Amino acid sequence: MDRRESLRTLVMGGMASGLFLTSCVSDKKSPVEEGDILEERENYGRTPEEIERDEELMSETFFTKEEMAMIANLADIIIPEDEESVSATEAGVPEFIEFIVKDIPEHQLPMRGGLMWLNRESSKQFDRSFVEVSKENQLKIIDQIAYPQDFEKTSPGPTFFRRIKNLVVTGYFTSEPGFKYLDYRGNTPNVWDGVPEHVLKKHGMQYDLDLLKHAMDPSTRNEVMNWDDYQV
Repeated sequence: MDRRESLRTLVMGGMASGLFLTSCVSDKKSPVEEGDILEERENYGRTPEEIERDEELMSETFFTKEEMAMIANLADIIIPEDEESVSATEAGVPEFIEFIVKDIPEHQLPMRGGLMWLNRESSKQFDRSFVEVSKENQLKIIDQIAYPQDFEKTSPGPTFFRRIKNLVVTGYFTSEPGFKYLDYRGNTPNVWDGVPEHVLKKHGMQYDLDLLKHAMDPSTRNEVMNWDDYQV
């Protein structure tokens, strides 16, 4: 099992059920009305005070450009692009982390301190900052703190890596690409095509095939059946 699949398994195991809400919009709605509906969807479930606070946080900046570059590198090391989905940076994970550390200030000191430590460690081992060393050397440092059996017991590196890994995974699997990768559909109805055949056989039962054609045709599942049209 690869790293992305391992993360997917962890997320699916702990994910709570959600609800995706959509509004019925007529084709005759004006652009202004459609825009109002879109804004209502985006702000659904939030109070005016919460919306105001989000806007205030979005207008602020915490990480420097160099720190954001480091976060982007780390995010793509943790969740790189593959044939199934996009990388963490393409899913907007660095921006998510920037928002979260402003929304939850207790992350600020550990994150900034961890990035400083990472730069010092990179300079000590390779005489360059983390973003300046090769991808191979970046992975050498990450392997040391991701699997720290032989690393310095007092090093803050492993603790920092666990924190940023959790933030990256949370940001990725709550993004649109992350939802698509998980095939997470929320409260979306599926198609029921009847009791499975092996269950019917177990109980010695079977469907009336003529009834089955009328009552369990997935292509007509959104239509109300007119039982007068069905002759027993």
